[in-house]
Amino acid sequence: MIGMRTAVVRVVIDRDGVLSPADYEAGLRRLRERGTEVVASPAGRLPDRNREVELIVPGLDPADVDKHATACAEAFGVPAAAGVVTYISRGTDDDAHGVLAAFKVDGTVERTFDGDGEVVTVTLDPAGMRRVPESRLHTALEAALNCEVRIRATPSAR
Repeated sequence: MIGMRTAVVRVVIDRDGVLSPADYEAGLRRLRERGTEVVASPAGRLPDRNREVELIVPGLDPADVDKHATACAEAFGVPAAAGVVTYISRGTDDDAHGVLAAFKVDGTVERTFDGDGEVVTVTLDPAGMRRVPESRLHTALEAALNCEVRIRATPSAR
């Protein structure tokens, strides 16, 4: 199962500084009219060039990042380039499954409470455990879930 994480796609627009503040604001309006959720500072608070907008994209397919830059280029009428993609974490099981998908492993996610804290146990098959450095996966899961994470391997069938 691939989780439906919400991505923040950063797009750099107007590298050369040709947009007026009004043109910039009009581009933001066009994006929003198309149903795109945009986080952007007002033109007066940004440099004259290399402006960056953030698009909030639920369930982003990484192959579609450039399509979002193209949509920005169309809305603003200037070249745009995709930048860094990050993810909004709400601490959900979908976030955990999204991290697993990013590492190209599949696993089960179980939530329990240990004393005062929540614990998420992620169980992977032994092949998945061999493919991924456990410390990297553990760090990514803890960051996404903001709770204690335990990783274990599926018990072998006998």
